[in-house]
Amino acid sequence: MAGSGWTEGAAPVRRRGPELERAILDAALEQLGSVGWNALTMEGVAAGARTGKAALYRRWPSKADLVADVLRRGLPALGETPDQGSIREDLYRLCVRMRDVMRSPAGMALRAVLHECDPSHGDLFREVIWQGLHEPAHEVIGELLLRGIQRGDVRPDATSPLITDVIPAMLMYRAKVCGSEWPDREIAEMIDGLMVPMLRA
Repeated sequence: MAGSGWTEGAAPVRRRGPELERAILDAALEQLGSVGWNALTMEGVAAGARTGKAALYRRWPSKADLVADVLRRGLPALGETPDQGSIREDLYRLCVRMRDVMRSPAGMALRAVLHECDPSHGDLFREVIWQGLHEPAHEVIGELLLRGIQRGDVRPDATSPLITDVIPAMLMYRAKVCGSEWPDREIAEMIDGLMVPMLRA
């Protein structure tokens, strides 16, 4: 298999515990990026990790469980957004970070899974998206809105969950339906034309 470091007849590398698990997760992520969800197999991942299929099935009962774990562990954290002095700059920096997370290897793998997976796995991956992206984004946006209210550039009643939904919904919709890669210009246009007028004190 090209790029896997595996040759026909090569003996599995003897690793155990976290080291073996990390090798399997790395191999699965690499294959998601190169062949996508549909073509990914447990056999291919085992070959890429230079281990046997039994090592995978002891930890993950199915391909879907393995991929969900890869995405949960691989998506970079949003982290904190330092105070930029205005809600406009705070939200802009956050959106750039969210875009960069989706451009990471795990983010690109997640997008491939969303495009390819069948409805039977939809609920599993929706949970991964919610826990790995939407929930952290909602939490950070809520913190930024409270910061803006205290600073005086966000209206005091701008605390509805619907408001914190707007940015994640826009990013996901435009990426999935319109194929947008969210260049800086489009992020600025969304913040200036939509978010700031809606939040203005």
